[in-house]
Amino acid sequence: MLRDVTFGQYYLADSFLHKMDARVKLVLCLVFMVGIFFVVSFVGFAWLTLFLLLAIAFSKVPLKSILKSIKGIIILLALTVLLNVFFTKTGNLLWEWWIFQIYDEGLKFAAKMLLRLTYLVMGSSLLTLTTTPVDLTHAIESLMKPLRVVRFPVHELALIMSLTLSFIPSLIEETDRIIRAQKARGANFDTGNLVKRAKAFVPILIPLLVGGFRRAEELANAMNSRCYEGATVRTQMRVMKVSWRDFVGAIVVVLFFTAVFVVYGMQNSWSNITWLYF
Repeated sequence: MLRDVTFGQYYLADSFLHKMDARVKLVLCLVFMVGIFFVVSFVGFAWLTLFLLLAIAFSKVPLKSILKSIKGIIILLALTVLLNVFFTKTGNLLWEWWIFQIYDEGLKFAAKMLLRLTYLVMGSSLLTLTTTPVDLTHAIESLMKPLRVVRFPVHELALIMSLTLSFIPSLIEETDRIIRAQKARGANFDTGNLVKRAKAFVPILIPLLVGGFRRAEELANAMNSRCYEGATVRTQMRVMKVSWRDFVGAIVVVLFFTAVFVVYGMQNSWSNITWLYF
């Protein structure tokens, strides 16, 4: 299951999305995430699905790798669906038993929130799979440069995010290796109730923490040996430049969400647009 976690992992490929500027991809990903909550009809979600599938096709990332990212939030998705189904009391009553009631609007809200959360995770996974942690860090640092005027530690924050993204795959790999070693010694993580399973994972935490501190110490020693100073203005080996691909990608994303919003707005009055269901 840990191998199914794709966040922070990079998929090497020669695609249109891989060659785009990391700053543009980050901004477009944010636009995509915000635009999801402005889509309120199932027809709009159908167009959104088509758009996401086309983006995955242009990235040359296997759809299986994108779908793996959803496995990590299955519990959150299930909880979201249950809360929306049983706590939404508007619309026509479809089913009732004891204190539980299901309305048609509750089913609609649950389906829309399920799609929103799923597309949020898939969009963020597509960003990390097509952008190296170094490029993503440089993009964040470049976009946050104006905050240096107020003495905000932009470079330090970008460094922390870069180290976090780079450590995620290694920690997942080490955790998986420890679990397999414990299973070889007779440990059982698949049987028993929730409490027993949680106790079975306790022996994993100690070697995992020790390994994490060891990696952090090795990294700190390596940075000190190279006389690293965070406050110093640093240059980059590869300067990011905006190309024609970035303009094409930005135009496509903006036109898509504008068209979906305008078409939906022509069919529904502004007073009926409820774009956030929590």
